[in-house]
Amino acid sequence: MGRLARAGARWCAPVKAERSTGAARYHAVRERAVPTLLDLDTYEAVRAGFAWERLWELVDGTAERLNLAHECVDRHRGPATAISVSHPDGRLEPIRFDELADLTGRFAHWLAARGVEPGERVAIVLEPGRAFYTALFGAVKRGAIAVPLFTLFGPEGLALRVEDCRPRLLLAEGRGGDLGRQFPGVDVVSVDDAFWRELAGCPAEFAWQTRGADLAVFQYTSGTTRELPAAVRHTHRAVVTLMIAALYGIGLRPGDRYVCPSSPAWGHGLWHGTIAPLALGITTGSYAGRFDAARLFGALEALGANTFAAAPTVFRLLRQSGLRDRHALRLEKISFTGEPMDPDTARWVEEAFGVPACSMYGSTEVGVILVSFPGLAGYRVRPGALGSAAPGWEVSVIDDAGRELPPGELGEIAVRRKGEWFRVKDRGQRDAEGYVFHAGRSDDVIISAGWTMSALEIEQSLLAHPAVAEVAVVGVPDALRGQVVKAFIVSRVAVGEREETVRDIQEFMKARLSQHEYPRQIEFVAELPRTPAGKVNRKALRDRAGATAAATDPAGSAA
Repeated sequence: MGRLARAGARWCAPVKAERSTGAARYHAVRERAVPTLLDLDTYEAVRAGFAWERLWELVDGTAERLNLAHECVDRHRGPATAISVSHPDGRLEPIRFDELADLTGRFAHWLAARGVEPGERVAIVLEPGRAFYTALFGAVKRGAIAVPLFTLFGPEGLALRVEDCRPRLLLAEGRGGDLGRQFPGVDVVSVDDAFWRELAGCPAEFAWQTRGADLAVFQYTSGTTRELPAAVRHTHRAVVTLMIAALYGIGLRPGDRYVCPSSPAWGHGLWHGTIAPLALGITTGSYAGRFDAARLFGALEALGANTFAAAPTVFRLLRQSGLRDRHALRLEKISFTGEPMDPDTARWVEEAFGVPACSMYGSTEVGVILVSFPGLAGYRVRPGALGSAAPGWEVSVIDDAGRELPPGELGEIAVRRKGEWFRVKDRGQRDAEGYVFHAGRSDDVIISAGWTMSALEIEQSLLAHPAVAEVAVVGVPDALRGQVVKAFIVSRVAVGEREETVRDIQEFMKARLSQHEYPRQIEFVAELPRTPAGKVNRKALRDRAGATAAATDPAGSAA
C-alpha cells in the first residue's frame, strides 16, 4: 500500500486490488472437489479431518499477504446483504456486500487524505449501522488499527480508553463537539452530511497491503476486575483462527441467516457476531440500541434467521417477556457465551425453539477452546456442560501443581499451549467422555469455615426459588468463618414480604444443596450492576458488600 498520504493531502488515486495467492489456492481446491472444512458435516468427520493448516482453505490470504477487511467484505462483493441492522425505531437497515466494499474503500482513501498512516489507531464511538461498519472495515483496509468503543461510556470511561490507545482519529455521531473539547489532541470527526459528502468524493477501490501479523483491531474488555481497561491486540491473522469458533462454536455454514444482538464494541459482538459470519459470506443481523425483547423477536422473524447467538442474559429476558409464541421462528442452531446458562433457561430454549442451547467457551488469550458443535450430526449436547474440546485443542482440568485431575474432580480449567498447560482462571471438572463443566471463576470460589463453595452453583440453585428473578453471589469477610456467602437478589416479592422471604430462601437452599452452602447474607436490589458487555459486575458487588456488610448478622439484610 505504501505511504498513501501525508497530513492535509487530498490524494485519492484509484487502484485495483489483486486476487491473492491464497484465493487461487482456495479456488483450485474447490474446483478439484477436494473437501474443505466446510464440507465436514459430522462430528466424526471433523475429528478425523481437522488440521490447523486447513483453516487457511477458508480465506483468500496468506500469512505474508492478508487483510481482515478483504476477507470479510471485498471477496464477497455482490448484491447479497452483508448486514441487517435492527434500529430502536424497529427499522431494519440492510447493507449489501458491494455497497460496503465501496464505502470501506472510500473510507480508507479518506483516512489517508487526513494523514492517518498504517498502524495508527482509529477510535469508533458509533452504534451499529452503516457508519460503524464503514469505519471498522475501512480503517482495517487502510492498514490502520480499528478501536470500537462502547457508545454509552461516560466521559471518564471513554477517557481511560482513549488515553490508553492514543487514536489518531475518533469518529462519533451527535457528540463530536463535546469529544473534540475533551480530547483536543485527537482529530474528532462527526458523522454528518458533510462527512458522507467527503466520502463520496473518494474512489471506491483501494489497494490494501497488510500482512497477517500486522495489527488490525484493538478490543477493550469490559473491565470487571481491572481498575484500568486493557486492550486486546488482534492481528489480521485472527480472522483465520476465528474460524474454529465460527464453524464449531456457532455452527456457521454458507447459506445461513444469522443474528447476534451483542454490541460489536465487545468481543462476542465484534468477532462472533460480525467478523466470523462476514468472513464466510453469511448475512448477519445486528442490533443497535437498548435491549427490547419484542424488537429482537421481530428481527429474528423478519430476517428468517436459522442461527442465533447471544449472552445467557438475553435468553432469560426473552423467556421472561412471554412473547415467543407470537413469532414464527425457524431456528436450527443456538449458541451462547460469556457466562453459564441456568438450567431453567436452558430447558426453556429447547422447549421454545426445538434445539438445545450450545455453550461456547474460551479466553481472551487463546480464543475459543470448548464448543458444543451446534447443528453437527453425531455430537450430543450435554446439559450444563461448557462443551468438549474444540478441534485442535487439548483441554483438561488441573490441580494447583499443574497435574491433570481425573474425571469428576474439581480443579482449574486449562488448555495445552506451546507444550504447557495454560490456566484460563476458571474452575471446573470434566467427565469420562471429555465434557467440561464450569464451577465459577477462580476468584469467585468462596471458602467458609474450611468449606469450598462455588458461587455459580449457589446462584443456579437460588434461581430455582420462585421469589428469585436474578441473583449474584459473592464472598464477604467474616470474623468467625473467614468468608460467608452474600446473595444480591432481584426479587419477585413485595417489600413487606421480604423478611419472611429471606428465611424461606435460606431454608430452601439448606435443603437443596447442604446445611452450610446457603447465603448467610441476603440483600434485595432493584437490579444487578452489569458491565457494558452485559455481564454481572462482581467487582462492584464486592465493593458494595465490603462497604455495607453486617458480617455478624446471620439473618442478612432485607433492605
